[in-house]
Amino acid sequence: MNNDLTKALQTRVLAAIGSGTPLEIRGGGSKRWLGRTPTGEPLDVAGHTGIVNYQPQELVVTALCGTTLETLEATLAEQGQMLPFEPPHWGPNATLGGTIACGLSGPARPYAGAARDLVLGARVLTGRGQVLRFGGEVMKNVAGYDLSRLMTGAYGTLGLLLDVSLKVMPIPATHRTLVQEQPPSEAIRLMNAWAGTPLPITATCWDGKRLYIRLAGAEAALARAAETIGGESLKDQDAFWRTRIREQGHNFFAGEAELWRLSLPSAAPHLDLPGEQLIEWGGAQRWYRGEPDMQAVRAAAVAAGGHATRFRGGDRDGEVFQPLPPPLMTLHRNLKQAFDPKRLLNPGRLYAEL
Repeated sequence: MNNDLTKALQTRVLAAIGSGTPLEIRGGGSKRWLGRTPTGEPLDVAGHTGIVNYQPQELVVTALCGTTLETLEATLAEQGQMLPFEPPHWGPNATLGGTIACGLSGPARPYAGAARDLVLGARVLTGRGQVLRFGGEVMKNVAGYDLSRLMTGAYGTLGLLLDVSLKVMPIPATHRTLVQEQPPSEAIRLMNAWAGTPLPITATCWDGKRLYIRLAGAEAALARAAETIGGESLKDQDAFWRTRIREQGHNFFAGEAELWRLSLPSAAPHLDLPGEQLIEWGGAQRWYRGEPDMQAVRAAAVAAGGHATRFRGGDRDGEVFQPLPPPLMTLHRNLKQAFDPKRLLNPGRLYAEL
């Protein structure tokens, strides 16, 4: 690892502590539109790049936060390996640090694990100017609180990720995607029914008309699974999952209308909301575009047992994430106080008071 780069970032944070200057942690800028409007002086981490340690035989890689996903995934692919959670890029400059800080996962998330599940350890620069290490490079080495995973999805409000250790997996030998016309209620039922079987499913999606099921593994196993599931084979499957779903190039995501992300129990009924919906993750992730009534969308999500996030568009200075119950907000405040007592790192990016 480059200790000079780490020391330079630490010096900048210590100076900000002394002057009380808020900092906006900025990598490739591909996800700057997520969360609430960023504030503070830019703290550039894009130059903090490089793969620190990669042990293909151990299925573990450690890389600095400014390393681009393209670079990391290309290195893994040379050894026939991949990031199991298929993180979205949303641009060529997408970095590992930004991906983990935003807690982003792609189509394989319910079948291979979320970004948080694959984080083994991390080095973090806190708002106190301290460099701390949590976890390590093996699955079972954590004693006490697993704070490296706590950083996943914290949007940099608890600390700047310096490097991250991740579990990687072999690239499957073969993929096959099946497509069948289904109404939303039947699509949800089927996705949940299949989840309780040993079928080699690695992604599912209902786009408003059709249900897509991706299988991965040995050809013989895929053939047997295809007989059970049914449907027609999709020819451009790689483009579908990578470009249209993971990178949100599907027509559903086009346009300027507000995009809502709803996290629900996978078997929750299809939501009765005016507009369009796209369903992923076996029914657990619902995308919604329609009437921009924030209260109605959040009420529908809560009634179904989940929560809603204003993912793109709309008022980014207001509450983007579902408001937390007072006990949970107290926990968040206490964590912020412990790691960043002066509220210097990405202040207000998650919630206005953090």
